[in-house]
Amino acid sequence: MTTRDQLTALEQAARKRIKDSHALDGDVGRLVHFYRGWVSSYNLDVGREGYCGPTVVAELASAMQTAYLANDRAAIPILDAACGTGLVGGQLKRLGFRLIDGFDLSEEMAEMARKTGVYRHVQGDVNLNGPLSGYSSATYDITVCCGVFTLGHVRPDALRELARITRPNGFIIASTRKSYADATSFEDEVQRLQDAGVLVTAQCLNDGKYIAEEGAHYWVFQVTGKANAPTEEQL
Repeated sequence: MTTRDQLTALEQAARKRIKDSHALDGDVGRLVHFYRGWVSSYNLDVGREGYCGPTVVAELASAMQTAYLANDRAAIPILDAACGTGLVGGQLKRLGFRLIDGFDLSEEMAEMARKTGVYRHVQGDVNLNGPLSGYSSATYDITVCCGVFTLGHVRPDALRELARITRPNGFIIASTRKSYADATSFEDEVQRLQDAGVLVTAQCLNDGKYIAEEGAHYWVFQVTGKANAPTEEQL
C-alpha cells in the first residue's frame, strides 16, 4: 500500500522532472537525453499533475472537423506533432479520428506512442526546431501540437513549418503554456504569419486549464494557400 507520504514524494518528484524539462534551452542532445530517462514515468508524472492539455486539444480538433471539414471523421488525416507517448492520439481516437500520424524528437517516446496502437505511423528523431524534410507540403487536414510550445523545447518559428504541412483551409491546434507565451515571441510570430497571409487565428482560449502548476492558451489557426508556397529561404 502506498502511504500519503510516499504519494507526496512521488508528486514532488514528478513536479521536479516537469520543471527540469523547461530548462533545456531547446538543445537537441539535452532534450533527447532527458526524455530517454523520463519516458518510463512520463504518463504517471503528468497524470499526477492533472494534465488535461491533450483532452482540450483533441476536443478542439473535433469541433473544427465538425464545423468545417468533411463529415467522415475517420477519413480525416491528422498529425500529432511532437506526440510524446501518445496522450493526444488516445484522445483523438476516442473522438473518432483514425488516420493519425505522429512524430517526436525522442525515439523512446515515439516507441511508446507506437505501442498504443492509435497511430497509423509514428516517426522518431524528428526535430521540430528545423525543417520537417520528411513531410510533404499540404499533407494533413489538422495538425495538433500539445505540450511543445513550452519553455526549453520548441521555438515559436516552428509554427511556420506546421503551417506548411497542413492543407489550405485546414487547421493547426496548439497549446502554449502561459509562461512560454509571456517569455517568448510566440504572439509576434503569430502576427507575422497573419500579416504574411499564411494563417489566420480562428480562435484563442486564454488561460485555460492545462496542468496543476500553470494554465495555457489554446490556439486554433486556419491555414491559407500561402502556407504551402516556398519561403524565401527555399527559393
